[in-house]
Amino acid sequence: MILKKLKLGAKFNVLLAAAFLIGLLLSSLALSQVLENRARGEVTTKALILIQSMNSVRDYTSTKIQPLLKSRLETEPTFIAETVPAYSANEVFQRFRENNEYKDFFYKEATLNPTNPRDKADVFEASLVERFQKEPNTKEISGFRDLPGGQVYYIARPLSVSKQSCLECHSTPDKAPKSQIATYGDAGGFGWNLNEIVATQIIAVPAGEVINNAWRSLLTVMAILTAVFIALALLINTLLRRSVIRPIRRISNAAEAVSMGQMDMEFEQDTQDEIGALAAAFNRMKSSLEISMNLLNKRK
Repeated sequence: MILKKLKLGAKFNVLLAAAFLIGLLLSSLALSQVLENRARGEVTTKALILIQSMNSVRDYTSTKIQPLLKSRLETEPTFIAETVPAYSANEVFQRFRENNEYKDFFYKEATLNPTNPRDKADVFEASLVERFQKEPNTKEISGFRDLPGGQVYYIARPLSVSKQSCLECHSTPDKAPKSQIATYGDAGGFGWNLNEIVATQIIAVPAGEVINNAWRSLLTVMAILTAVFIALALLINTLLRRSVIRPIRRISNAAEAVSMGQMDMEFEQDTQDEIGALAAAFNRMKSSLEISMNLLNKRK
């Protein structure tokens, strides 16, 4: 075994380095999990605040704006989109994204069969809607998604036809406001049923920078731990040489000299620890050896 061939100092350093590497690996795994959870918590908080804000816009539009403008939907030549909660939420969010700090944030109420073509669900969004339809007890889906602009963390919730009033625009074309038909036609956004899940509300928050910050924090902590280990290793090696290796080397040199007949050599005993006890044992052994040799010489 290689360790058996190493000197005490080298053997100690190998074992110390192995213990440090194992500890560093375990620490990095635990810390990476903590930092990942923290990063996820940070982006989740942002997403939840935004989705709640959009829900507030939807509720205000539904309870305040829609009743004021509903009567004009039959008389206006074009549809008043501001009466639709989804439209208002999207418009408010677009203004929110005009701030450069939030330009990579994303909000959409994706529908399989939309009235407004801009609400058409893409393949990924359609899969979410279909999952909500198959799993009506699922109230939220979240996770990470790679987009051309980078990785984002998304939260998706189902949107269903919760009010009978919604069917005035989405049941059949003949029941829809004339301005709606004039603006969007009679091909999309119809055939909905009460309590049917027809869309998903998605909010996406950029996660790349947050995750990168978490990894940078992990690397910083690992670098600090490594630097501390190196400093401690140097200190321990200095103390080891002074307190263990040098005394043992002196005992070894003295023992070799005694074995060559230099009986005037003394094993230094200046501590009360195990090394001091070893030196005392060698001194007793040397004394016994001297007595034995003197007896032998007298018999001659």
